[in-house]
Amino acid sequence: MLKKLSCVFRLLIFLMFSASAQATERAELAWQKLAQGAVLIDVRTASEYQDKHLAGSINIAVQDFPTMDFSIFAKDEMIVLYCRSGNRSGRALDYLKSQGFTHLVNGGGLEEMLLVKPSP
Repeated sequence: MLKKLSCVFRLLIFLMFSASAQATERAELAWQKLAQGAVLIDVRTASEYQDKHLAGSINIAVQDFPTMDFSIFAKDEMIVLYCRSGNRSGRALDYLKSQGFTHLVNGGGLEEMLLVKPSP
């Protein structure tokens, strides 16, 4: 029984580190794209945005996407999306893809992006 628990524990640790590495990679990719001039969209609510947000970001809450006029952006413009955890930004990415946008990055959550933010 102890061996089984030990294996389960090791598996959980591996999955945690794996998820953390993937989050770091997506945040690092987001910063690379931003350094190349990507548009940064915070898809959280207006109140979340007011509390704390990344400098230079535009706030368009994901629930407002279906009624937004995205024609202000070119379909091939690089866009980085972020939220609190990466879930809403993932949904926003899927929506924009369905509308024909081709250069999209899910930066994940605000805190993970701040964690790997390059020094100026």
